[in-house]
Order: sequence, then structure tokens, then C-alpha cells
Amino acid sequence: MIYQDFQDLHLSALGLGAMRLPVTDGDNAQIDFAAAEEMIDYAKENGINYFDTAWGYHGGNSELVVGKALGKYPRESFYLATKFPGYDLANMPKVKEIFEKQLEKCGVDYFDFYLFHNVCEMNIDAYLDEKYGIFEYLMEQKKNGRIRHLGFSAHGDYDVMKRFLEAYGDNMEFCQIQLNYIDWTFQDAKAKVELLDSYNIPVWVMEPVRGGRLSKLSEENAEKLKALRPEENIPAWAFRFLQTIPSVKVILSGMSNMDQLKENIRTFETDRALNKEETEALLSIAQKMINGLLPCTACSYCVSHCPKGLEIPRLLEVYNEHEFTGGGFIESTVLGSMPEEKWPSACVGCRSCEKVCPQQIKISEAMSVFSARIRK
Repeated sequence: MIYQDFQDLHLSALGLGAMRLPVTDGDNAQIDFAAAEEMIDYAKENGINYFDTAWGYHGGNSELVVGKALGKYPRESFYLATKFPGYDLANMPKVKEIFEKQLEKCGVDYFDFYLFHNVCEMNIDAYLDEKYGIFEYLMEQKKNGRIRHLGFSAHGDYDVMKRFLEAYGDNMEFCQIQLNYIDWTFQDAKAKVELLDSYNIPVWVMEPVRGGRLSKLSEENAEKLKALRPEENIPAWAFRFLQTIPSVKVILSGMSNMDQLKENIRTFETDRALNKEETEALLSIAQKMINGLLPCTACSYCVSHCPKGLEIPRLLEVYNEHEFTGGGFIESTVLGSMPEEKWPSACVGCRSCEKVCPQQIKISEAMSVFSARIRK
């Protein structure tokens, strides 16, 4: 396992993200504890020492499972990260209540890393509003030793990140952003990394393979990469790209089965940054891939806010597939398996989902466009 120095710590370059743990019966809120524990045990045995969870992951159960699975190990043998759930504005007045509950759920006395979660357009004003006392409270917990390192995660655009940094940047020790070779230009991640570099804030990476999207490429694109590195598997290219960026310290992967975990650990046995030719080839492939795509990462925040109970990430996945193929087998198969009241045409355009979307996708518009195309 590769390790990165962060202050006086040696962090595994690969961190286990607990947003996509194995589940039972396809229910995202029902984590398969035995399978998740097996993965966490294997991760620890093979050098991973950084574990990332959050209040809202798996319907609120991720912190419980991660805390229980890690509870049998000495506290100093792992680094645990969680976050204040500011993606939901209703949580803003509850920072103390939520923080205390998180310690209880995880079964710990302190968090090694704690983040302002999902700084973005819809919550930046609230995060900066002193009436909620979020910054002051978290700084107090850091002073008391219950937060060892304070940072933030951001899905917002460059200007939102800049506002947050102008207010709190002197006290932020790290920042977690969505970073991969698709989003290097698609979500302006390159400029965000440069902004963080200007504050000397190291980068934590989320969505390195874009919710699994970068684990498989078209045969044509895969062959281009194989010609450059015959021995490298396709998912590894996403990680090698990130190893090329000097300020990246921890790369979080939301692995959902043991095969993914083992493969990623094998990749992180070596640090093999891309050269100029390889980087240019990868970014050229990325540019062709992003045309017409919606940047959904299947985080599922939207689902709990949809009054019609639509499976929005799945519908957006099919929408993107439609963009690639113009419709066909996958679209008809998926929609054919759903009752019509769960089709995109059921969207009432209330935009509740959009208020919690980390990617700021105009979901209601996408549903409307998709509905029109299905009817043709």
C-alpha cells in the first residue's frame, strides 16, 4: 500500500468510502453487515487505514456499520472520517445534536477527520451564516480534541468554493472534491485543485471512477489505453491519473464488493503516475465521453426528497444511456421493469430533488426531456 504524509500522519493513499457498501435485497438502507465487515477487515489487513462515512450514507446506517466493524480494532490503528450533513438545510440548526449522535453511532470519542459536507450553491449562504454557529461549534470540538483535523467537501462550482475558502480557508486542513479524468474539465476540477493549491490545502478525492462509470470503457477507448500500458487494467487508469496530481493525498473509493476492493488494493501497491502522452490520451477520451452526459454519481440524496418516490439515479442512468445510443434494449428493459407511475413522466416538477443534488443537475428538466423522447 502506498502511503501519503499528511502533517504527522501516514495515510493510506486509498481510502475506503462507505457510501456504496454491499446491501441486501437491493435496499440501499439495508447494509449486509457480514459482507461489509469482511471488506473492512480485508482493507485493514492490506494496509488501508482511512475510512470515510457520513450521516446520510445508506439511509443513516453507514456510520453504524463502519463504527461497529472498526470497533474491535485499537482506536489508534485507523483514521475515521465523517461529515456534518449540510446537504439538507433542515440540519443547519442541529450541529451539536448531530455531532454528538455521530460519535455515539460510530462508537468513538473523537473523529480523526471531520468535514463540512457538500459545500455547494444551495447551502453556501447557510454555511456562512453565523446564526447557525456551525463553524464555531466545530472549531470548539477541534480545540477539545474531538475533531483532530477539520476540512470540507465540495460539489459546488469554483465561485462557491472560493467564498467558503475566503471565510474559513485559514482553518481548513484538507478538502474533498469530485476529481477524475472526466471532471478535470467537465466540472472544472482542474481550476478547483489550483484554487486549493493557492491555499496550500491538500486534496482528498471522491468519485475517482465516477460511480463506476470509468471502470469500463468502449472497446475502442480501451484499446487506445492498452496500447500505451498493456498490463494496466481500465479502472487503474483513473487512479493513475490521480496519482499524477501532486496535491492529492487520499483517494476514496466507494467499493461495493470484495472483488473491487482487492483489485483497487493491487493497483495501490505501486505509484505509477501518467506521463504526458498518457495523460493527453486519457483526457482526449474523456472529452469524447462527456458530450450529452448528466453528471449523476448515484449518491441517492434526491430519492428521499422525491414525493413520487422515483428512482432518480436509475432514470438518469437510463437517460445517459439514451444519449449514447438513441434508445434501445437497455432503455426498454429498465423502463419495462418499472410501473408507469415510476417512469420519468411521473415527475411533477417540484424540484425538491434538485435542492439536495450535489451535482446541481436540473433533474426535472431531464425528466421532461426524457418523457418526451419516450413518447416519440
